[in-house]
Parts: sequence; structure tokens; C-alpha cells
Amino acid sequence: MRRTFAMLLCVAVVCACAGGPRTPRPAPPRPADVRALIARLLPEKTPDRAGWAADVYAAFAALELETSAANLCAALAVTEQESGFQADPPVANLPKIARAEIDRRAAQLGVPKLAVDLALRLRSPDGRSYAERIAKVRTERELSEIFEAFTGSVPMGRRLFAGWNPVRTGGPMQVGIAFAEQHAASRPYPYPVSEPASGAIRREVFTRRGGLYFGIAHLLDYPAEYDAHLYRFADFNAGRWASRNAAFQHAISVASGIPLALDGDLVRRGADAAPGETELAARTLGARIDASDAAIRRALEEGDGPELQRTTVYRRVFALAEQLERRALPRARVPDIDLRGPKIQRKLTTKWFAERVDGRYRRCLARASGA
Repeated sequence: MRRTFAMLLCVAVVCACAGGPRTPRPAPPRPADVRALIARLLPEKTPDRAGWAADVYAAFAALELETSAANLCAALAVTEQESGFQADPPVANLPKIARAEIDRRAAQLGVPKLAVDLALRLRSPDGRSYAERIAKVRTERELSEIFEAFTGSVPMGRRLFAGWNPVRTGGPMQVGIAFAEQHAASRPYPYPVSEPASGAIRREVFTRRGGLYFGIAHLLDYPAEYDAHLYRFADFNAGRWASRNAAFQHAISVASGIPLALDGDLVRRGADAAPGETELAARTLGARIDASDAAIRRALEEGDGPELQRTTVYRRVFALAEQLERRALPRARVPDIDLRGPKIQRKLTTKWFAERVDGRYRRCLARASGA
């Protein structure tokens, strides 16, 4: 009887604990409160604060991202760095840059410069010649529209620019148009787009709502095990997971003793591509990490996704490097990349970009603390 009574008592206690009061989950913040916070976090003198706050919040809501002060400030810091909160920011010397791109493309295809000059003298739909419109262009949206019109109405335009537009980034966060189109293909775009659908996402990138949506997706909507937003800022400039990959390259270099460019680019793509420096250095570790060349190749090919750090090659390379160094090695580092492009007029690096954005990010966090 005593044994039976004890068992019943234990059951009663367990049931009482299981059915006891639970701490309620905190209610999600009200959208109006989040929008108000975003408006307060915007830099001084930002025009149409309510409009910017509404579009930032809409992007976070559509992407189902946490509206923490850290995430909000990260998005605002990139936007401030890239455009100063302008939906379609002007680009210095854009007419000269645009004409140089036209001439470069024509030279690649073997089209004489005289033929290009004659094609650009043709009248565009607004009555001006394409050359006149290019000479007055101020923003990437305007230039993109000129190329679309030129491609669609001039026979040589189709030959020169079919499926190709030199404007590859745009909008308030200067997000890549190729990324935006890929993202929209895999996840529904939350806004209605104009018809025809061809080129619609490209045009949306140049709007405030679309540029913020795709820019915030590129910055935050992927799993990265970073301990600081600095590395997401570097990834925004260099490509997703570039900071993780650069740290892995450093571990390969330490373990192999072979100096490597820590640029986050792990493997050369293409059926005929020869192994790159990182792959060749990793192969020298094959016996010590018990991995074949094929296994090393497969691991490095995971560098454009979240699975790399779960591969055996990744874990064993870091274990070997840390054993040799007798200390823990970082799992993220800002890639060493010199920035190049038609719009870049001075020496810039990914490190410069990431640190500039990080400074704006920290000032935003200070505003959040005050709010």
C-alpha cells in the first residue's frame, strides 16, 4: 500500500508540474511601433521619414526577419552608405562611364566604332537621339531604361545588347539586379509588378520599395553564423558567405604553409576550369585530414551556401590549423578584395566598405539606445 501510494503521489506531482502555469510568450511588437522606431533611427535630415520607415518595415515583414535594433540598424547603415537614402541616386560621370561601356561591348563583338556612332544617332521614342539621352543621363535607372529602349527598337541594339544590360546594381541599397531576379524566382515578390513581366524586377530594383526589399534580403535573409554584423556588411559587398570563406582560406593557409589570397573565392567553376590556388593548397592536406581530392573539391563547392561548415573537410582543416597554431582561429574575417568597376574612381576595398558601414551601424545603435 505504501509503495502504491508513493507511486500515485509521484504521478500527481508530475501532472501538477506539467499542468502548471507557463510564462506567456511576449507579444510581437506592433507594426506602428516598429515603423516609429525606424523613423527615429534614420539619420537626421532624411526626407520622407515615414515613407522610408514604411518600406523598410514592409521588407522585414515580407521576409519574416526579426525587427531587432541590430537588424534594423544594419539595413539602415547599408542604405546610408550606398545612397544617402535616395531611391535612385545620381552617379558622377555617368555619361562618360556609359559610353565607355558601350564601346567596350562593341569592341568585344567586333563592331566598328563608326557603326556604333551611327546607331546612337537614331531617334529614341522620346524624340531625342540615344546619344543625346546618354549625354544627359544622371542615374542608373535612366541609363537602364535607355538600354532597354535601344535594345528593343534598334536592330544593332539587339546585336549589341540582347540579354545584356551594363547596369548591374541599382536602387537605394545598390543591390545586384541578378540577385534580385534570382530571389524573385525562388520567393514571391510581395508587390505587384508592371507588365510585361520581362524586366519588371529590374525596374523594381530602382524603386524605394523594391530596392529596400531586395537589399535587405541580400544582407540578412541567409543563415550566417557570425558574431558581428561587420561580416554581413563585407558579404554584402563581396558575396554571401565571403567572410566565412576567407576565414577558411586562412585556416587552409596556416595548415598547409602556403600563402593564399584571402578573397573568399574557394573554387573555380566550369567543366574545364583548372583547380585554383585554394583548392591546390587544400589538396596538400589530403593525407593529414583523410580526404581525397574529390572530397575536397565537393567541400569547396559548398562555399556559396550554408553547408560548408558542416563538411568533414572544413572541420578537419580547422582542427589541424588550430593544433599547429595552438590557439583558436576565427570563423569569419573580412575578405581582402580590391574593388573595381566603371563607377569606382579611387582605390577602395571590401574592408573599407565594411568598416564604413559598421561605423554608421554603431551610430544607429547609439540612436536606438537613446530611443
